Amino acid sequence: SLNPKKLIEVNFSRLQPKMTMARTIKLYKLPEEPLLEGIRPMLKKDVQKVGKLLKTYLKKCNLYTHYSEEDIAHFLIPREDVISTYVIEKNGDITDFCSFYSLPSTVIDHPKHSHLRAAYSYYNVANTVSIVDLMKDALIFARKQGYDVFNALDVMDNSAIFSELKFGVGDGDLQYYLYNWSCPTVKAADIGIVLV
Repeated sequence: SLNPKKLIEVNFSRLQPKMTMARTIKLYKLPEEPLLEGIRPMLKKDVQKVGKLLKTYLKKCNLYTHYSEEDIAHFLIPREDVISTYVIEKNGDITDFCSFYSLPSTVIDHPKHSHLRAAYSYYNVANTVSIVDLMKDALIFARKQGYDVFNALDVMDNSAIFSELKFGVGDGDLQYYLYNWSCPTVKAADIGIVLV
């Protein structure tokens, strides 16, 4: 919850028993600025290095997409209100990155709010920092960009962040159907695909 007050007001979530609005806001409060040294928005010049990081990371998954350099540029170079990608650069090398995409919703018949801005975790590679610290900075960036909620599937390494970063469990299941392709059951942690 990046904006718990708004999420409660639009009935996206609710105030937990024995919690006040003030305590809920305090519980989900994030630092004002990112915590990781050297983190910055991805630039076009980073495409090759980010692509190499992502391809190496995805090889540990049993089911993943093969991305070309053009695909990396298209899917990960930041575009306002579409995709945000942040890299950590150390001594000229890109060592880690995080990304999230935008999927806003309309709030119907609410006197105060007309939209809910949702950020969804996309691809995240943590090599020199912990995945928790990397994703905490992603949450900070999303909040600074005006997002109300940050969602993540339990694919890849994402489940490692849920408890510490106070993610709530969703109420649905996501099934991947691959047309004309037979695939055995794959554990969520072994899936390296995030469908946009």
